[in-house]
Amino acid sequence: MLLAGTGTTRSTLEWGFSELVRHPEVQRRAQEELDRVVGRERYVQESDLSGLPYIQALVKEIMRLHPAAPLGLPHFNSCPVSLAGYTIPANSTLHVNIWAICRDPSSWERAHEFRPERFLGSCHNLLGQHFELIPFSSGRRRCAGINLALLHVSLTLAYLLHRFEWRPPPGVDVSEIDMSETTGLACFRTVPLRVSVRPRLELS
Repeated sequence: MLLAGTGTTRSTLEWGFSELVRHPEVQRRAQEELDRVVGRERYVQESDLSGLPYIQALVKEIMRLHPAAPLGLPHFNSCPVSLAGYTIPANSTLHVNIWAICRDPSSWERAHEFRPERFLGSCHNLLGQHFELIPFSSGRRRCAGINLALLHVSLTLAYLLHRFEWRPPPGVDVSEIDMSETTGLACFRTVPLRVSVRPRLELS
């Protein structure tokens, strides 16, 4: 449980900062919201998150493009089921391709692009109620740690964005950042992320 909880959160944050380094305009907009809502005289707190809609949209887009468990937990059906013209025999073990669902071009405009703005004013949440966005799966097999994961990822992302500027290492262009993924039950970066970080706040 500890490995699943910490590894997936770390992976989600690493993917998030990979996208933010590649999309400085998104990073700038998120930091502008943080400066406007939180200011530069204190650090982000949990109570600030509800007033940060762009940060919330950013977390949704990171989890849409980079679900930590692309095939989710295995599902099991005790009786035969007909689904989309297919008959699934009883006692089958099923894996749902969450990665493909979250990138389905029939559900998402420019599905493979990183665009947090798509969630501004949207009713989509990450709780498994909108089947085109299920990074934590859905139903009784939904991730048990969803509430902790959302809080941890949102607060850590906001805190680190508020405190630091994130850029590619010197001499590296954003187009050179390797975004290849590992294959398996968990989705990690093939090449660990390297960044250049500069403080934004002068607080001690």
